[in-house]
Amino acid sequence: MLSRLINFLKACCRPSSDRCVNTGADSAGRQEGLLWYKDSGQHLLGEFSMAVVQANNLLEDQSQIESGSLSLLDSGPYGTFVGVYDGHGGPETSRYINDHLFQHLKRFAAEQNSMSVDVIQKAFQATEEGFLSLVASQWLTKPQMSSVGSCCLVGVICDRTLYVANLGDSRAVLGRLVKATGEVLALQLSAEHNASIESVRQELHSMHPDDPQIVVLKHNVWRVKGLIQISRSIGDLYLKNAEYNKEPLYAKFRLREPFKRPVLSADPSISVHELEPHDQFLILASDGLWEHLSNQEAVDIVQNSSRKGSARRLVKAALQEAAKKREMRYSDLKKIDRGVRRHFHDDISVIVVFLDSNLVSRASSLREPSLSLRGGGMNFPAKSLAPTHS
Repeated sequence: MLSRLINFLKACCRPSSDRCVNTGADSAGRQEGLLWYKDSGQHLLGEFSMAVVQANNLLEDQSQIESGSLSLLDSGPYGTFVGVYDGHGGPETSRYINDHLFQHLKRFAAEQNSMSVDVIQKAFQATEEGFLSLVASQWLTKPQMSSVGSCCLVGVICDRTLYVANLGDSRAVLGRLVKATGEVLALQLSAEHNASIESVRQELHSMHPDDPQIVVLKHNVWRVKGLIQISRSIGDLYLKNAEYNKEPLYAKFRLREPFKRPVLSADPSISVHELEPHDQFLILASDGLWEHLSNQEAVDIVQNSSRKGSARRLVKAALQEAAKKREMRYSDLKKIDRGVRRHFHDDISVIVVFLDSNLVSRASSLREPSLSLRGGGMNFPAKSLAPTHS
């Protein structure tokens, strides 16, 4: 009886990605201190590599890769979905996105029997509305949930087409081979929504012509209403609905003047890219990576080494750069625990998706392998605390 109970508990505690699709000791990735990584795996259209390093006390980044059916129907469409969700103010929104966005996408893809910009927009909208309903239901007991939000970066590869949708300042970069020179050049596919970008500040001023304080330079950093750097997100209800910008929300989050229209938007920027044989790989990462590496530096790191471990290599390069900026050794930075580590770098999530041109050309007929994996390797219940990494 005792042995049966132990085996039952082991099965419950095993990562769901291990139970479902991947086999082998490395199926759900590996943990080394604050670093989690999955050096190599196979998605429908090639290989992939994934890595996450924690800096915050609670990991606020979430990420996932899903490959196989992108619909609730067996008829498809089929392809690969990749998501990076950089939370702020807490982990609740990024976890919610990880639990719901892909399911919404599959539902709308089934309704339309195809993948499209409209399907992706509807999935973002449904995720936003679902999270706002959750915040509303907990307003009196957990008012601080209205100040939690997340950036949201998604890449969907389907029938030789790459869709990139973004809210916030995570980034998707394509590595493209230039046949004449043999170089692989970086091509940024995502539009960013950060107040440090002049065009974003101009957009905010045009949308709020009666508010001279819509963007404020505070401690040498541009912030929307002096509070937040990004202009688009999932969540952050306190800056979207004036009903949630009052008590019992903490005073430090409340705006002094009531606002008539939403300060932040949940409308994603979406680009569509027809894949060509010279498109080699796609890097999706939270801004923690791009604070320390340029687009071309990241592409060079991936291109100039083996595919296996490429995401972990990018994280290491960013941490080495972070250490150098603080005039310390990388080996010493790695010894700093979560929480304190946030003074040196942000949580960093990286997914590198390699594009096998032979598989991409046959994309419409491919059905296997199916894959479902989350950064950190486990699916955590929405109400649980983030895992503590030793």
